[in-house]
Amino acid sequence: MWFHLVKLFGIRFRLHPLFTIMMLLSIVTGYFLELLTLFAIVLIHELGHVTAARSLGWTITKVELLPFGGVAETDQLGSSSVREDIIVALAGPLQNAWMIGLAYVMGMSGIWGAEWSQTFIQANLMIGLFNLLPILPLDGGKVMQALFSLFLPYYRAIQSSAWISIVLSLGLLAASLWNIQAEGAQVNLLIVAIFLLVSNGYGLRNGSYQFVRFLMNRNMRMEPLIDKGTLAQPIVIAPHRTIAEIVQLFMREKYHIVYILGTGGSVRLVIPEQRLLHAYFHLNRPGSPVSELFMLK
Repeated sequence: MWFHLVKLFGIRFRLHPLFTIMMLLSIVTGYFLELLTLFAIVLIHELGHVTAARSLGWTITKVELLPFGGVAETDQLGSSSVREDIIVALAGPLQNAWMIGLAYVMGMSGIWGAEWSQTFIQANLMIGLFNLLPILPLDGGKVMQALFSLFLPYYRAIQSSAWISIVLSLGLLAASLWNIQAEGAQVNLLIVAIFLLVSNGYGLRNGSYQFVRFLMNRNMRMEPLIDKGTLAQPIVIAPHRTIAEIVQLFMREKYHIVYILGTGGSVRLVIPEQRLLHAYFHLNRPGSPVSELFMLK
């Protein structure tokens, strides 16, 4: 169950059930004030993402707040640039940086007590640094996937970042259970690790949705590059390869020209990427060999 908090600027802010569990645990253990501080930090962190996204023209309809940050629901999945993704991802930890500076100044000036300032700084360090881990959907994971897409086909970038996130989530799970007999499990880390593991398992199975969104927005993303002129990224493929296999080689920031080779390395056909996307979506032939679809002889 998600708990609706407030709607600001057309964006619904909700508490994820994981945050609710943490709140209940904080009441039981006597750390409710600390959790309220954490909630305020997380909210400001996420507002940093929202502000950056809105300034880039993104559409955000919902933000789910978790103990370590939030997950925004946006229409830009797979259609934004690498630069935009990195700016939006780092806008959250940037809020933690200025809050650390604020707490330091307030503590040094005596406006805030030294103990409270130290607690506030430590909480921001924890949220900011944790979010920079290269695990999806954390900010560091989003930066990792964006950087992967600079030198890997976008399909592989999605798959690679999901697998790395799963492995590192398992590492967090192991860390939460480390020395369990002597000190017990680190419950908060255990809950977060399980969430990240489940989330990335689901993301790996549904990565095709993000990839299809990427393909659907190719024409919109490539038109400005074509208008001003750009170098094309060649893709060399055998005639028996399917349309789906070819588009999985598309790079995020590149325009593609596909060369279909015959025997002896001769070029049998040169196809711009728009024709492949037309076959993929409008002809509904993603599983067809390119030789069959374009009648190569």
